[in-house]
Amino acid sequence: MSAPSARSAQAIPHPHLVLCELEDPAALTTLESLSPFCLKVHRALKLAGLPYERAHGGRPDAFKRHNPTGQVPVLLQDGVPLADSTAILRRIVALAPRAFDRGADAAALGERWLWEEMADGVLSGYLVAARWADDRNWPLVSKAYFGKAPWFVRRLIAPRIRARVVGGLVARDVWRRGAEACWARFVDTLDDLEARAPGRGFWLGESPGVADVALFAQLASLRTPLTSWQWRELEKRPRLVDWLDRVDAATSVAAAPVASAAVPSSPSQASYAPERPSRALNGSAHASG
Repeated sequence: MSAPSARSAQAIPHPHLVLCELEDPAALTTLESLSPFCLKVHRALKLAGLPYERAHGGRPDAFKRHNPTGQVPVLLQDGVPLADSTAILRRIVALAPRAFDRGADAAALGERWLWEEMADGVLSGYLVAARWADDRNWPLVSKAYFGKAPWFVRRLIAPRIRARVVGGLVARDVWRRGAEACWARFVDTLDDLEARAPGRGFWLGESPGVADVALFAQLASLRTPLTSWQWRELEKRPRLVDWLDRVDAATSVAAAPVASAAVPSSPSQASYAPERPSRALNGSAHASG
């Protein structure tokens, strides 16, 4: 057997990745972000073992230079922006394909994106409704999102934003028939997911992948004080909860700090350089996609 060439022996350099997101209210969650779409990207990057930096903005248009829609997350790869969490997830999978769904057959590799669509389409609707439409949760949500804003924002602007978000939920048929119908469907969906949840391993096999990251991001985002009723309902499903905990362990690898680089329109930064895991394991205050 011939010795490997110098070129093949050299480590392939990682791209320089910066995840642009918005600052979240402190002390509400141990997750990386209250935005499920930003959380999905965080966990995908950690599962992929890709070093990345975080750039935080203070308002939804903080990164409009990188994404004209004003939505987060935005991933900068060597300075080139990529918006939309699904597009970002596909890019991460392309950068580290062996980290996702190892051993999956062709059918599972296609199915994983259907589950990702279900997470972003169906589950995200329930999360947005829980935070913005559910009167039981709104006092705490309003305080978390607008508590430090000037009085006129709290009294005048916040109710208008809430009304617009609820109107969007009606248009999406999430809230069209009101709270009772919405939460009845939510409970049915949790029951279906409980029946489908794997007793061991991950959603589509023995290793974590795209479906795990996407479904986890939406469901784990319900496990905060902002959505206490929905959190309690979720905890009643032991198979689903056990699977969530396995995904959490597989994708929450401790990150070591790396140097930060200045990113235009980003007031503050922190950075992460995930190590490989040693074991298998619009619903925020701002616009997400």
